[in-house]
Amino acid sequence: MTYWDKLTIERIRRGFYSATYFNRTKYILEREGDTTVVTMQIFQRNENSVLCGVDEVGELLRVGAGMWRGARWVSKNQTLTVSALSDGDTIGNREPIMHVTGSYLYFAHLESLYLGILARRTMVATNTRCVIEAANGKPVFFFADRFDDFHNQEGDGYAAHIGGAAGVCTVAHASRWNGIPVGTIPHALIAVNDGSTVKAAELFAKHIRGVNIVALVDFDNDCVGSSLAVAKALGKKLWGVRLDTAGNMVDKSLSKNTKNMFGVNPTLVMLVRKALNDNGYGHVKILVSGGFTEEKVRMFEKEKTPVDGYGVGSALVHGNNDFTADIVKVNGKRIAKAGRSYQVNSRMKVNNFS
Repeated sequence: MTYWDKLTIERIRRGFYSATYFNRTKYILEREGDTTVVTMQIFQRNENSVLCGVDEVGELLRVGAGMWRGARWVSKNQTLTVSALSDGDTIGNREPIMHVTGSYLYFAHLESLYLGILARRTMVATNTRCVIEAANGKPVFFFADRFDDFHNQEGDGYAAHIGGAAGVCTVAHASRWNGIPVGTIPHALIAVNDGSTVKAAELFAKHIRGVNIVALVDFDNDCVGSSLAVAKALGKKLWGVRLDTAGNMVDKSLSKNTKNMFGVNPTLVMLVRKALNDNGYGHVKILVSGGFTEEKVRMFEKEKTPVDGYGVGSALVHGNNDFTADIVKVNGKRIAKAGRSYQVNSRMKVNNFS
């Protein structure tokens, strides 16, 4: 697929996004007419990472490998040989995930880009997989749209999908895998309806068809009362409720003298579940969001909290999963900086991305 528009591709080819020393290296090789063939080896240093970004790097090499002759771009991607693992593979510390073999002149300017792609996508995919494993099979929804620059959404959404997310929340998130974004009812819709959670839910049901109706129920800081009110108003139309109490708030249904009752917590969820069940709304599912991390999800699961799904945001786009690239062969001869060496990885497959 095409990941970038014409202007971005032009900038990729001209080194706009590349570290200056890579551009200068390419310039020197061009002036010297040096088409020395190298093998570039790429790896990272974490155990049990979920690899992502390989297909995107393939597209980068396809559109970005080559050189300028005057004002004309000469593509050289077909002269490269690429062996790589696949998006979704679990990878280990220092395990080679890709070998790119060809004239260094043609792809010297791309190193900043392909390492950055792999680092970002693998971080998001790995974070997502870790939270999903903590959730014990319950769905995890990728709600990270507001926690980073919007230009990251397409790649992040794809990475979350590779990591196993049950859903994403923007069209951009879903664009690289033909997914459909999901969402509930925001606080804003409740606010513009005079703070009425019931009215907002009724309007959502009236105008938004073909999706599960999930009402946000913490606007009045009364998740039990709001859940029951919406369930009474919508009946079987209500698929679920979402608890999103701020971390510095204690819900009205909880004693303010009780420790560790801030935000969304297991006790609050249990109270909402009991209230719904006792009033004949056992069909209504409970989703939770607001500051959830892998650790918090594990705690909820350890306490057997009756949650039907988790919405997770910033925890999925923070952290690091850095990649490194080294030349490990020159004209077929093993040559590398001290501490690095060419390594065979039988899991990699040849894919020239042409």
